Amino acid sequence: MASFDPNNVDLDTADMAQVVCYLNSEGNEYNGHMGARISAIFVILICSTLATFFPVVAKRMPKVKVPVYVYLFARYFGTGVILATAFVHLLDPAYDEIGPASCVGLTGNWAEYSWPPAIVLISITIIFLMDFTAELYVESKYGLNRTTDRTSIVQEHDHPVPPALTAKNDSAPTKDVYAEERDADSIAAERSFRQQISAFLILEFGVMFHSVIIGLNLGVAGDEFATLYPVLVFHQSFEGLGIGARMSAIPFARNSWLPWLLCLTYGLTTPIAIAIGLGVRNSYNPGSSTANIVSGVLDSISAGILIYTSLVELLARDFLFDPCRTNDRRRLGFMVVCTLLGTGVMALLGKWA
Repeated sequence: MASFDPNNVDLDTADMAQVVCYLNSEGNEYNGHMGARISAIFVILICSTLATFFPVVAKRMPKVKVPVYVYLFARYFGTGVILATAFVHLLDPAYDEIGPASCVGLTGNWAEYSWPPAIVLISITIIFLMDFTAELYVESKYGLNRTTDRTSIVQEHDHPVPPALTAKNDSAPTKDVYAEERDADSIAAERSFRQQISAFLILEFGVMFHSVIIGLNLGVAGDEFATLYPVLVFHQSFEGLGIGARMSAIPFARNSWLPWLLCLTYGLTTPIAIAIGLGVRNSYNPGSSTANIVSGVLDSISAGILIYTSLVELLARDFLFDPCRTNDRRRLGFMVVCTLLGTGVMALLGKWA
């Protein structure tokens, strides 16, 4: 790069990597406005944390009377936000940072393959294997057998228990029967909790990766800071709404402190990253090769996590495979519209951040 003269370029013979790397080299663009940047720490902290807490408070505190449609809006708008974040706010920037047309993607071993989709694929595969392994572990621990369960249901349907036997069994239920029912309910509840909390932790992990990168960039941004600041307030608030909405659906114990801790963890992530960015404001170069590689790899990993989570854990389970899904067409329509609205709004924010 040292021999590259931007004032004397022959496009027929110039090395494409040198041209692209020169055009993409931003350098450190910090231009002051320290007061506004410090205020961003607290504004984003308050807005994103409150947005994350809202669905959890609405679900776990009955005294706070929140209309059901307000809660449904928060939950399914958040689903759309997570879906759009995966594609627009993570996958697209990953291509800009380490894709085939980027400075990194045109140099060294990075030029040998298109790495963003490969990393996304690896990420999705690993999350699938983790999810599947956890499912098998839970089934093994609680002695569940899907084939046996389905077979017994079919047999019960095809060969119903004689009425006399049923009446005999129903007329004198024993304490053991009640105890078994309570144990079965307890096992089902614990199984559901373990499945949902593991999926949620993966989701929050993926979102927090992204939050760290954008927090650092906001701390050192140049002229675009004025636009980036308000956009990220909405960006982080919407993502927080999605995180909180998914958490509110998990059956935590009534006195559990874990949901409050997880909400606060998300709320603190971006402000801490902004503070770190301010600490290195005169030396950090977001356009450097190292910064692009780190950001591109993390964005690709996060994109894979959120693509799997939004499509499998959220859309598929909520709308296609949930046996308890409502049959109220009005409510279903509202849920779908909220999901599409969240997707559209978050995709639009991708124009600026």
